Amino acid sequence: QVQLVESGGGLVQAGGSLRLSCAASGRASTNYGMGWFRQAAGKEREFVAAINLSGASTYYADSVKGRFTISRDNAKNTVYLQMNSLKPEDTAVYYCAYKRYTGSYYYANAYAYWGQGTQVTVSS
Repeated sequence: QVQLVESGGGLVQAGGSLRLSCAASGRASTNYGMGWFRQAAGKEREFVAAINLSGASTYYADSVKGRFTISRDNAKNTVYLQMNSLKPEDTAVYYCAYKRYTGSYYYANAYAYWGQGTQVTVSS
């Protein structure tokens, strides 16, 4: 069983920055990496970014490419999402997820464990 706890959300003006953190504890039989997803009010959950186990490979949604950076510190069992040049359309609840299964990093069904989410609100 894996537990994930996100932090770092908040209210920021357009053009500002936030850094989200996701602390992981526990273990599962397999680990292929970590991901961030987000869900805006009234919309489906969507992929934001992912990173493989070693941190050598990263993946981004087109909507955040060049603005967001995912990274990890394996010594601290923590994954980060640095969000720059934030836009009002980035407003959502952001979820950290643990990729336990093979398959695309871009799809939620490859992730077995999820955090409780952290709210990010970007004002115009």
